[in-house]
Amino acid sequence: MAFNPTPVQFKALKAGVFVLALLPFLRMAWLTAQGVPVDPVEFLTHGSGDWALYLLCATLAVTPLRRLTGWNWLVRLRRMIGLYTFFYAFMHFMTFLWFDHFFDVAAMWKDVLKRPFITVGFAAFVLLIPLAATSTNAMIKRLGRNWARLHKLIYVIAPLAILHYWWMKAGKHNFEQPIVWGSVVAVLLLLRVWWSVGRSRVEKRPEKRPAPASVRT
Repeated sequence: MAFNPTPVQFKALKAGVFVLALLPFLRMAWLTAQGVPVDPVEFLTHGSGDWALYLLCATLAVTPLRRLTGWNWLVRLRRMIGLYTFFYAFMHFMTFLWFDHFFDVAAMWKDVLKRPFITVGFAAFVLLIPLAATSTNAMIKRLGRNWARLHKLIYVIAPLAILHYWWMKAGKHNFEQPIVWGSVVAVLLLLRVWWSVGRSRVEKRPEKRPAPASVRT
């Protein structure tokens, strides 16, 4: 059964999603300020990275959920979830730049080039920047069809994020979570590819024309 929230219900729903997406940051900030984590840098690094991946998956899940449920209003939440994805990715990067390299850009860049798991993570973060920068209504209107083309970078970002996540967890021989989230991303991307291929076939299918009437003599 289709669920179409009223404007008031949607505002409440949007506010709820906003608060839920913010809670992990507030929790990390509070615990760090209280000195709870044994290693606060590792705690912030892994926490921010994990939540960037979780919200990336939530962003990717919007279109499949909309198509399967008919809840078209879900699209109106995607931008906010996507911006939260960038927020946690930015926090993940700043933790790396600040606490690991103390804003020494040269040392950070050397680390990026030397360590493959950082290379792919950095690449995913850089590719997220134009997506976040073009998330406003003005940019969507200005870019037109190019906006949709630009945001297909998500097909590159998601696998890079999973590869980065895999290498991070592999160092601790933790393969369960990367397999789970890698499978989630694979399913979400394959669904998009499947629907895209199906739509292309329909568009290329020649229209059936009625057979010409037989000429009577």
